[in-house]
Amino acid sequence: MSEPDGADDGWSTGEEAGFIEPVPMEDDPTELFAGDTGTLEVDVRRVLVRLLQRRFLLAEKNPAQWRTLLENQQIIESRLHDLFVRLVVDHDRGIAYKQQVRSGELDVPILLKDDPYNRAETLVLVHLRTVFQRERGTGETSARVDIEELEQTVLTYFDPDDHNLARGQREIRNAVQRLVTEGLLAEESAGRYRITPLVEVVLSTEKLTELNQWLREQNEVAP
Repeated sequence: MSEPDGADDGWSTGEEAGFIEPVPMEDDPTELFAGDTGTLEVDVRRVLVRLLQRRFLLAEKNPAQWRTLLENQQIIESRLHDLFVRLVVDHDRGIAYKQQVRSGELDVPILLKDDPYNRAETLVLVHLRTVFQRERGTGETSARVDIEELEQTVLTYFDPDDHNLARGQREIRNAVQRLVTEGLLAEESAGRYRITPLVEVVLSTEKLTELNQWLREQNEVAP
């Protein structure tokens, strides 16, 4: 026979009995959306997505996400490794970024596409890296540049027969804007920028030397 409604079988239920009432699946706090089978907490998922979306995660600009990354580095690395992507965490500079795993012994599907810098962006990068290296060499803890200084220097590497100054300046300012977006530059006031340590990651000392040599050769050939 079925038990009538409200019948007391002598057993306590709920919290009084030391048990937690079962939570309906739709109210399960670990399920973030319908059909969610993920196991990561929402903050960890956001960090994972940001690492995939952006080139860098900066401790200075995103302190909360940086803490989440450090606290969950192993599981985040594991998820990236499943995609053949390597995580690099530079604790000294407070920078995290990803690298595409490439192997001559394993057929690796390429997830991360190369997004190379154009001419103006590369020239601006070389100047920023040179200034950053020079200032650090004198003991300065930070390095700054003005947009006018950048334009004056970078334009010397443009085609001398191209007299469209406005177009050159526009290219340089667009390059600066991309580097601001990527975190290599931080605008402190109108036209005044602080160079971040990211420039060392993007442009190593060896690559800087190689590019400077190439630019000197181009200038010698130009006349």
